[in-house]
Amino acid sequence: MRVSPRGGRDAVEGWGVDPAHRPFLKLRVAAAPVDGGANAAVEALLAKALGLPRSAVSVVRGHAARLKQVEIEGRSMQDIIAKLGPHGLD
Repeated sequence: MRVSPRGGRDAVEGWGVDPAHRPFLKLRVAAAPVDGGANAAVEALLAKALGLPRSAVSVVRGHAARLKQVEIEGRSMQDIIAKLGPHGLD
């Protein structure tokens, strides 16, 4: 996923595609990327959007980067697409 910290609001903005044609989720969070604040905001935003407890979502890669990888417990990729919309590459 690609995250825009200090984005003015917390929002899931849909899917994008990188140059290698891999889908990624676009997120915007109001938190600044200081002391893990943006990562915590990403985890909370995704948990809320997916109807999961905050503890079910964790950033596992890219802690200091805009491109992040998250681990989501309790939801399949089909569940995530149903909640967040299709990525358009099926």
